Amino acid sequence: MKSNDQVVLFDGLCNLCNGLVIFIIKRDTKSKFKFAALQSQPGQTLLRKFGLSENDINTLVYIKGEKYFLKSSAVLYLLKDLGGFWKIFFVFIIIPKFIRNIFYNLIAKTRYRILGKRETCMVPYPELQNKFLL
Repeated sequence: MKSNDQVVLFDGLCNLCNGLVIFIIKRDTKSKFKFAALQSQPGQTLLRKFGLSENDINTLVYIKGEKYFLKSSAVLYLLKDLGGFWKIFFVFIIIPKFIRNIFYNLIAKTRYRILGKRETCMVPYPELQNKFLL
């Protein structure tokens, strides 16, 4: 990884997470972000690099250079860096992390039941492969 890389690690089996990835790709006009499933080899390697659990697929991880953000902080920093209208949501960073993460954890625990789960991780279309760490 380069010191300015921006990588999103997501649960590759989760329909909500895959939807978030597509949402970001459509709005990432400067192609700033790269993606990897938490379950993938690149995802596992990055988790180890930062000393994070390789088994916790309930956590969105946003890596920006040598820093990383988890759960609600990952979402807020990601939206901030996405820019445009989306950076307005960064105002929620003033809410203490433990409170934000209560809501994050509630969504994480029910996401499969509400939006379903894939059998396998998303395989990016050939035109999107350059956005994924493979």
